[in-house]
Amino acid sequence: MVDFSKVTRLQRRKWFLPGVLLFLFASGAFLSRIPAQAQNQGSGTIRVEVNLVVLDATVKTKDGQIMDNLKKEDFAVREDGVAKKIELFSRDELPLNVALVLDLSDSIEPFLGPLRDAAATTLGALKPEDTVALFTFSTEAELRVPLTKDKNRIAEEINSFKTGGATNINDGIFVAAEYLLKSAPKGRRVIILISDDVGTDAGGQGTRDIVTETIAADAALYNLKIPGYNPPQTLFASSMIPGLVNIRKVMDATGGELFDVQNVTNLNSVFGALIQRIKTRYTLGYYTSVNGADGKPHKLDVRLASSFGTKGHNYNVLAKTGFYFR
Repeated sequence: MVDFSKVTRLQRRKWFLPGVLLFLFASGAFLSRIPAQAQNQGSGTIRVEVNLVVLDATVKTKDGQIMDNLKKEDFAVREDGVAKKIELFSRDELPLNVALVLDLSDSIEPFLGPLRDAAATTLGALKPEDTVALFTFSTEAELRVPLTKDKNRIAEEINSFKTGGATNINDGIFVAAEYLLKSAPKGRRVIILISDDVGTDAGGQGTRDIVTETIAADAALYNLKIPGYNPPQTLFASSMIPGLVNIRKVMDATGGELFDVQNVTNLNSVFGALIQRIKTRYTLGYYTSVNGADGKPHKLDVRLASSFGTKGHNYNVLAKTGFYFR
């Protein structure tokens, strides 16, 4: 399997084919390496090798309620239509590497104080071994705090920021994905975009490149959407700018979700719910026999046992649905 930390951005883009193949990649699960001491529920330590496919999944009822009491035997995984034996099953056991990507455009200024307070509270719910990095973006995207176990440092840094400039969401997501790809240790990876989602600058990367980079980083994109102050003329101008990232498409591609803060008074509870969600996704793993020699993408299908009904009708699974082995 290729070491993406040694591959140029251009090479990575060329590997993800256009058209129908891009759809598979955009919905895909990338091969991950995880700590050798990860536990298979009820059966002791399993030996982790590079051909272990690992993916996270959230399962909801048709009414949108989280199904949080599932067991390993409740899941079924198919690779290219062939049933696979699930060897790894856990919830909140593997470490989390979280990249917070914070909008610092003018429309966010009234929410910085509440965001600082919410971050201090909600990030404290992460485990001591979980790490968090902080990025900001306005006209440019910038790493402010590298991955750290010191969650209080993140809140303190937010308190020092000043707002101003454009809203370059494209580069905000891309730079965070690129950083996780190169720098994050083994474990689960998540990008949390904190923004009003009203872009005014398309940056240097389009939706296709952002999807490719995020999948290469094996990261899921979550969106904490806050009610920024945007006058009508700003909303109209944003709707006319070509090339702005399709946030929903990136979330769907990576198995993430939208958490909408309707009112700033709800910020703390919604942010907390997001953190709880990423902590408690199911982690599934199985060994694959593919070796990349055929040079094609491989489809994944994660669903529940037949006794739960039909996927898409009785329940929904949020997970990556393919991977590309090189």
